[in-house]
Amino acid sequence: MAKGKVGLGRQGETLAAAALAPHGFEVRARNWYCAEGEADLIAWRAGEWYFFEVRTRREFGYGSPEESVTPRKRARMEAVARRYLAEQTAEEDAVWHLGLVAVVLDRAGRVRRVTVYPDLDSEPWEIQT
Repeated sequence: MAKGKVGLGRQGETLAAAALAPHGFEVRARNWYCAEGEADLIAWRAGEWYFFEVRTRREFGYGSPEESVTPRKRARMEAVARRYLAEQTAEEDAVWHLGLVAVVLDRAGRVRRVTVYPDLDSEPWEIQT
């Protein structure tokens, strides 16, 4: 079981990367930092970039992972994505998405659900665990 907030977050990121791989996502970077903030997972799929925020919660308290993505967080995610594309790719007209992977664990640290939003404005799909 993950210890503390950082450990819980890293556990969620590992689960998220594993959940994305069978669906054709190739994780190109993890925990990429710049002046604007951090991208938890940067993935490539079918010629498009995906910048995933991974939010991990235990079943009790603090609300759902989805509720934690505020308009301010979304704006920061967009700034990070734009910076990454400008600095790390040669693509001028890259197609990209801001996504979310919501991970919920029970008290014992077992996975209760992993829900992927490939785009924050799209319908989610739940990964069976």
